[in-house]
Amino acid sequence: MAEKERLSFEEALKELESIVQKLEQEDITLEDSVKLYEEGVKLSRFCTETLEQAELRIEQVNEANNEE
Repeated sequence: MAEKERLSFEEALKELESIVQKLEQEDITLEDSVKLYEEGVKLSRFCTETLEQAELRIEQVNEANNEE
């Protein structure tokens, strides 16, 4: 996962979209499909975690502003 952590959210999302397009192709082998699926799951988790972290930061900023 260290490689994914170096990606920005936007880069990871772009890669995930590319994987989805590849998986939609009819001429892809089962083995390639499984590999792409595994990579897609990792990217999806990375994107979800990144969004959750951003949401938490926004909540913290809003709470700090409400306390002032």
